[in-house]
Amino acid sequence: MKDQVFFSVIITTYNRSQLLLRALHSLIAQTETDWEAVIIDDGSIDHTKDTIKSFLSEKIHYYYQENSGDATAKNTGVSYSSGRFITFLDSDDYYEPEHLASRKKILLDNPNKELLHGGVRIIGNEYVPDMHNPENKIHLSECVIGASFFFKKEKFIELGGFEKIKYGSDAQLFAKAEKASVKILKTDIPTYVYDRTAEDSITHNMK
Repeated sequence: MKDQVFFSVIITTYNRSQLLLRALHSLIAQTETDWEAVIIDDGSIDHTKDTIKSFLSEKIHYYYQENSGDATAKNTGVSYSSGRFITFLDSDDYYEPEHLASRKKILLDNPNKELLHGGVRIIGNEYVPDMHNPENKIHLSECVIGASFFFKKEKFIELGGFEKIKYGSDAQLFAKAEKASVKILKTDIPTYVYDRTAEDSITHNMK
């Protein structure tokens, strides 16, 4: 029987085939190799599958669904995953080469932790709308960034995953984790690159 993979990387995408190529290049360049990737194409019409077909393999899997939104797509990705820990890579972002290796070391050094987060380098505007009052802007240092989450898979499922809300599903999930006394650890190693320069960034489209 095949050993369980350590990481499942969930990648959701919608009409971002060219940016997705950058994300995938950063994934296959990881120094840590004990991972699988689950790509959920959330209804793209830009020939995403054709663009990335050379990346698809026993490690990188592609699934298409009708457009349902990012939260639903991420939950779908988790349902197809088989890893011990699940994490995320947004299609317009990318990893530094040591991203997965650094997180694996932290998780192995802290075996009781169920959620690791943090360690993001931001490109572009560092301010986002406050989920409680979108008219106000807050610095991303005051936010939790869901793409940086490393969840024990069973704990993510136990919490019910991401809820389909207009904005702030990652913060809502984090709040649920805190309320449920999930064992949480934060890192400041900035190996997740959060690129906020794309015109269709969710936070750019919030009013």
